[in-house]
Amino acid sequence: MEVRVYKRARALLLAHEGFKDQEIAQQVGLSRVTLVNLRRRFQQERLQCIYDRPRSGRKPLFDGNLRAKITALACSDPPEGYGRWSLRLLADRVVELGWVEGIHFDTVGRILKKTNSNPNRSEAGV
Repeated sequence: MEVRVYKRARALLLAHEGFKDQEIAQQVGLSRVTLVNLRRRFQQERLQCIYDRPRSGRKPLFDGNLRAKITALACSDPPEGYGRWSLRLLADRVVELGWVEGIHFDTVGRILKKTNSNPNRSEAGV
């Protein structure tokens, strides 16, 4: 169970038991404004209010499969004539292979950073 879900459930339970907002806020670690909002959501949604609502955030452009392919490519031998992979070279190769229409080398760097891969560090196994 996520901590924020636990805190919301605990706050509702303490409110039901008659504790005051200030006491609940101190025990649970929520602000009084959050408690007011939680009670309002409880009246509308009942127990669903303890769970996060779906967020409208942007979906990732590159799925896990593509990220794995890029990481594997970075772990492979560089093209002939190159001593190692650069981020620009990786980005160009990903486009050449037809995996994506275009990708910025900074994006390749972020993908590799999330997997702790670095095309220039031999101790990382790359």
